[in-house]
Amino acid sequence: MKLMTKTSLACALILSTTLANANVAKSEKHAKKSTELRQSIFSLLGSNMGPLGGMAKGKIDFNVKAIEKHALRINQLSFMIADYTRTDTSSFNVKTDTLNKVWKEPDLFAEKIKALNESSAHLMAIAKTGDEGAIKKAIGGVGKTCGGCHDDFKKD
Repeated sequence: MKLMTKTSLACALILSTTLANANVAKSEKHAKKSTELRQSIFSLLGSNMGPLGGMAKGKIDFNVKAIEKHALRINQLSFMIADYTRTDTSSFNVKTDTLNKVWKEPDLFAEKIKALNESSAHLMAIAKTGDEGAIKKAIGGVGKTCGGCHDDFKKD
């Protein structure tokens, strides 16, 4: 079975079970800890997307091995997003850029996560070819999925 198909199936299964089991933070302390963990995942995503964007724009040296590493990390982290956004913290006053829409529109959020999973898996596969033009295009695809999710679920 192709990597993309396996990845899509695994992602769909994880998302459907995780989002179906969403829960509400039970206390301010629970909400703060859940928020910290959620922010950690997104911080790690950003720390891996940054070098990819820099390479795609020619701001840092193009390095296929680094691209493979960052694409793999983004792909792995994409499987964790649903787990770390499962706790609805909207009832508490926690510092976050996450919009409450994450918990109000779980199906749309799941689609966005799946898109990131698929685009990062695609980048992983394309990176193995060493084709700089195709890799840069695939990096753009990952960036587009990140931005699409930000548009819908992150405060400006």
